[in-house]
Amino acid sequence: MKYGNFCALEVLIVLRLLHSSVVECRVVPETSTAAGPCKFAAIFNFGDSNSDTGGLSAAFGEIGSPAGETFFGHPAGRYCDGRLKIDFIAESLGLPFLSAYLDSVGTNFSHGANFATAGSTIRPQNTTFRQSGFSPVSLLDQFVEFSDFYRRAPALRKGIYSELLPTEEAFTEALYTFDIGQNDLTAGYFSGMSTVQVKDLVPDLILNLSNIIRYIYARGGRYFWIHNTGPVGCLPYVMDTQLITAGQVDHIGCADPFNEVAKYFNGKLKEAVSQLRDELPLAALTYVDVNSVMYDLYEHASKYGFRHPLKACCGHGGKFNYNQHHGCGSPLGQSCKEPSKAINWDGVHYTEAGNKWVFDKIVNGSYSDPPFPLHMACRRNP
Repeated sequence: MKYGNFCALEVLIVLRLLHSSVVECRVVPETSTAAGPCKFAAIFNFGDSNSDTGGLSAAFGEIGSPAGETFFGHPAGRYCDGRLKIDFIAESLGLPFLSAYLDSVGTNFSHGANFATAGSTIRPQNTTFRQSGFSPVSLLDQFVEFSDFYRRAPALRKGIYSELLPTEEAFTEALYTFDIGQNDLTAGYFSGMSTVQVKDLVPDLILNLSNIIRYIYARGGRYFWIHNTGPVGCLPYVMDTQLITAGQVDHIGCADPFNEVAKYFNGKLKEAVSQLRDELPLAALTYVDVNSVMYDLYEHASKYGFRHPLKACCGHGGKFNYNQHHGCGSPLGQSCKEPSKAINWDGVHYTEAGNKWVFDKIVNGSYSDPPFPLHMACRRNP
């Protein structure tokens, strides 16, 4: 098996973890083909700030106000004024919000765990969080956390933590969700790469992501819900900080080269998911085209009840209400009066209203391949 950009030490770690899973293996039920809705016992999420419910906040300090103001009434570990798409996924499946794996306060993992951290990338970055803003917790690190959790849970489940940990069956009855890749693309641009050079990274990114899905499958994971990456060229922090010529701006004001790279990434991701279906016969893999939904929202914002689609709700100054030196929560970076009318929260992330609108579009399977709604994501055949 190819291992992409994983270094030799990382490969050895993964092989050790997979060897231990063989020792602990058990009979895994075949993926369901029945007609009724799926009954997911848990969700295990892997990703970046688009689905981080408190991981980076636990590791590097709590996100300050006004984050969380719309729904929670206080900061809740999310780079948003309220709920994220992963929160709406959990609610839709009748499960509580996911606790961040890195958070040690008030956590409950009986219904799953969230390994995502804001700033995470598929490929490990050669910078620190303080230097670049990208998380040191790459997708491989998230898998290592998951694997350790999987290995340690049985022993701890017998003690005082019995009600805080998932059952043995939950690992095979869980939905494994992925929302990652955006930061790999922007990290390339921020490091000075050209569009061609960023595109050259994509095959390796897709290989690494595919390998993580293979590793989870080897652990017994069977149900996968995989988001593609959004139109990064519509994000204020990209348009404000990158050199973009007038000819590179599309008809709604987004930076076309960045969006084309995202589409290229998504095309390769969709191909990889199709290949994994052939390779992993017991897996149900759903590819979800959130990119098309998000771009539609930007393009027809007023039709859907939103205003100023390319401006941040919480920020300061300039064409996009974004200033990297006076971010959301700083003395100058205050929230707008109506976050429910805004798509972008802080220049990088979506508002709760934006997240909810996107979720409502994808939950019924209209943008999925195969075209299954969320509650049928354990099915392999249309």
